[in-house]
Amino acid sequence: MKKLDLFTPIGLILGLVVVGLAIYFNAGMDAVLLFMQLASVSIVFGGVAAALLVNFTGRELRKLPAIIKEAFRHQDYDLQELNGTFVMLAKKARKEGLLALESQLEEDVKDPFIKKGVRLAVDGIEPEMIQDILMAEVVSMEERHKRGRRILERAGDFAPAWGMVGTLVALVIMLNDLDDPATLGPSMALAMLTTLYGAILANLFFNPMASKLENKTETEVFINQIMIEGVIGVQSGQNPHILEEKLRAFIREKRKPEYDIRESGALAHEV
Repeated sequence: MKKLDLFTPIGLILGLVVVGLAIYFNAGMDAVLLFMQLASVSIVFGGVAAALLVNFTGRELRKLPAIIKEAFRHQDYDLQELNGTFVMLAKKARKEGLLALESQLEEDVKDPFIKKGVRLAVDGIEPEMIQDILMAEVVSMEERHKRGRRILERAGDFAPAWGMVGTLVALVIMLNDLDDPATLGPSMALAMLTTLYGAILANLFFNPMASKLENKTETEVFINQIMIEGVIGVQSGQNPHILEEKLRAFIREKRKPEYDIRESGALAHEV
């Protein structure tokens, strides 16, 4: 079961608070209000939205809320439970045969990816073919995640560009009104606001979210690879203790520090 990832909202709020405090302590509350300009917000958000409409189809953009939601969700993986699941399946397969695993799946296995792999084994599919089928599903999942993540990545590219567009528009208006020198300072300040908005959107929202989703995909691919090793071990009739040590060694060798993989928690997986 996925849970709320508190680090995402905390990071977003912290970034906005840092910017707000920097403005407040250097220029006071009046300056904070000066940074809230509807025209600047409109050109940056409206420009990014327009660029995304040109760049992607309506079907792709309808998935954007769900994609952003994923950046606020967190999945724990219990590697001990995962290892134990395959040891249990291997013991039953060696004792009663692969066909006996059919009933075991419904009772003790919740993960659909493991169920699919074991059912292929029960059906008598060769290990190489099972690996090819499961890896094809992993590649498909990875590509699906990549397409969704690309929307945020492109938005991160568009935001600073539209911030500069807004600045240029304001500069043109300012230069057309040079008769009044007293307005140059305030006009220049307003002109820079859209650049600031674009930079904040890109570097606090869009790009960090895309990066987090990429890390989550890498973790899911890694877990799937462990599952494939387990399924092949069960199908080939490996000794449960050897399979257990193999999976433990695989985890020790392959796990990276940045992966959010816990030794405790509920195992859940979505493909």
